[in-house]
Amino acid sequence: QVQLVESGGGLVQAGGSLRLSCAASGRTSSRDVIGWFRQAPGKERELVARTRWSLGSVYYADSVKGRFTISRDNAKNTVYLQMNTLKSEDTAVYYCATGATLSSWNYWGQGTQVTVSS
Repeated sequence: QVQLVESGGGLVQAGGSLRLSCAASGRTSSRDVIGWFRQAPGKERELVARTRWSLGSVYYADSVKGRFTISRDNAKNTVYLQMNTLKSEDTAVYYCATGATLSSWNYWGQGTQVTVSS
């Protein structure tokens, strides 16, 4: 089992910044892929950014490229999502997830709300 706990969400004005954190615990060694998803009201959940604990390769959705940065601290089993130049369309519940491969997101956090006011 793997537990993921997100933190760092909140209310911010457009153009502002937030940093989300996701602390992982449990049997994390078999879950190499970790990333951030988001789901806005009435919309499907989408992958925002992902990385790997082992290789550090990253992926970003086009909508956040140049504004969001995913990073990890292997010693702390924590992944971060630095969000800059936030827009109202970034408003969503953000979830941290992890899995063994790019197509298997087996464990999810409880989500943290990000609200960007225009």
